[in-house]
Amino acid sequence: MRAFILRLVSATLGALWAFAQAGAATAGGLPDPETFTLRNGLQVVVVTDRRAPVVTHMVWYRVGAADEPRGASGIAHFFEHLMFKGTRTIPAGEFSRIIARNGGADNAFTSWDYTGYYQRIARDRLELVMRLEADRMRNLRFSDETFASERDVIVEERRQRVDNNPGAVLSERMRSMLWPHHPYGTPVIGWLHEIEALDRDAALGFYRTWYAPNNAILVVTGDVNAAEIRPLVERHYGRLRPTRDLPARNWVRDPPHVGPMRVTHRDEKVRQPSLSRFYRATSYAIDEGRQSHALDVAIEILGGSETSRLYRALVEEQRIAVAAGAGSYLSGLGGGSVSIWATPAEGVSLERLEAAVDEVIVAYLRDGPTDQELARAKSTLAANAIYARDSQESLARIFGASLAQGESIEDIVAWDDNIRAVTREEALTMARDTLAIDASVTGWLLPAEDTQ
Repeated sequence: MRAFILRLVSATLGALWAFAQAGAATAGGLPDPETFTLRNGLQVVVVTDRRAPVVTHMVWYRVGAADEPRGASGIAHFFEHLMFKGTRTIPAGEFSRIIARNGGADNAFTSWDYTGYYQRIARDRLELVMRLEADRMRNLRFSDETFASERDVIVEERRQRVDNNPGAVLSERMRSMLWPHHPYGTPVIGWLHEIEALDRDAALGFYRTWYAPNNAILVVTGDVNAAEIRPLVERHYGRLRPTRDLPARNWVRDPPHVGPMRVTHRDEKVRQPSLSRFYRATSYAIDEGRQSHALDVAIEILGGSETSRLYRALVEEQRIAVAAGAGSYLSGLGGGSVSIWATPAEGVSLERLEAAVDEVIVAYLRDGPTDQELARAKSTLAANAIYARDSQESLARIFGASLAQGESIEDIVAWDDNIRAVTREEALTMARDTLAIDASVTGWLLPAEDTQ
């Protein structure tokens, strides 16, 4: 299971995914939601939580950076901004002010596979939120001047958050090597030169095609049930027209990697060198059986915590690293990825650190996990899931992200049982299939002048 998305650095994105993956089911079972679909195609999911008189309202569109026209990267993220620029009835910027005046909070997010908008507000303000969100689903309006101004905002956002961040630049370069043809190799925020050239008419065409009820999932969690909100949903969303003949989301596939790839990024802002490595992987959308569950467990054992193989070997035993870990980000409609990272202790070269990382991986793939490691990893994922369930917003993100990425309600609810059923052999097989050095991209982050 997957969850929240944010837009710039895959490491940040991966950490959020990991949280939601862990939270995709619980030891006691994820709440079984109520669902219904409107005649115009809008899918509605309701998860009741009566602990407080508040609700979380999220609209997930099955469109993201991977669906952008070639040469127009950044449009999906652009609309995360433009959706706050007003409609026929709501002036630009007023959307969030209305939510705030009514005691709520709102935001939005973009990933490769979807774009989402959410509000958290008192139960008795739910209809207000629905009216506002349904209005901008089909009635967005913005002038040429607004478009140009917001484009400048995004250009500056990219410069501050990516171009000015050496780690983000390295991550971006590594992803483009990991996914050389697939759109997952293009950053969610877009390439700078393509953002600067985005065209208003092309952007409107993107909006009118993808922002439609039959391409959306409405998830509402909190102090409501389906019977209570269905009349509101019908009243506000039911009138919206669907998009006829939605485009198929067919993306080009990358060929198999035939050898290890490397990239070194130097920057005067770097004070601490670091090592990272990416591998392409399966995902919950494309796997068979329990493959993704098994890989989640395998990577948790390898690098998911301070009891993991990597941390114990490099930080505690050899004392050549100050940090080390691994993560599995099995969230994409087109596949997922695994990452490994380590930060050397003072005086330790990246060459020595990388050799030690490889030794840990080789031993792990040779010997496999112990029964104790397997049990601990599965218990850890289940425990994290319990904490995630305690958040109303996390529940909405778990269901919304997973459904937007091709899973079913049954897949989501059964996640915990499938994690607990993973065997040692399944985990080892997926680790061996994924952690192949010939299918990896390794990155070194170094100061402008390497003083090692």
